[in-house]
Amino acid sequence: MLFHYLIVDWVGWLTFGFVATAVLTAIMVAAQLGRLTRMDLPTMLGTMVTADLDRARLPGILIHFVNGQLFALFYASAFALMGRSGWLLGGAFGLVHGLLALTLIIPTLPAIHPRMASERTGFEFAALEPPALFAQNYGRRTVAVTLLAHLAYGAILGGFLKP
Repeated sequence: MLFHYLIVDWVGWLTFGFVATAVLTAIMVAAQLGRLTRMDLPTMLGTMVTADLDRARLPGILIHFVNGQLFALFYASAFALMGRSGWLLGGAFGLVHGLLALTLIIPTLPAIHPRMASERTGFEFAALEPPALFAQNYGRRTVAVTLLAHLAYGAILGGFLKP
């Protein structure tokens, strides 16, 4: 019954999910290159499937874009269920998304990541350091950069997706 009322902007989802993910990724990469954070999402995700740090970026980028599309589908569905969207609503969703990433998703990566150290086990067999709560092991500005990137992601989706 729920799916009867759930009409998602499929073309918008595909298009703007990709655009929003590209902008989020560009902000994160620019912040890393500008030494505002040491968090490298493509490497973090890519090293889940390969131990070669040089070859990890491409699969990491692909995984990140798939994740971005899945989250965009969630946003599109939420906008459709609410019957409205907008830059501010999308930005608010983005901030919540960013907070969830910093408090739940990223800190739990060591539990499933085969090449990431944890706070308990150390670095003996790990290629990546543990992120910690709010990804603070990657620098003090990581929180601000991550929230800004997710705010932009959500605002783009909210601004362009039609419920």
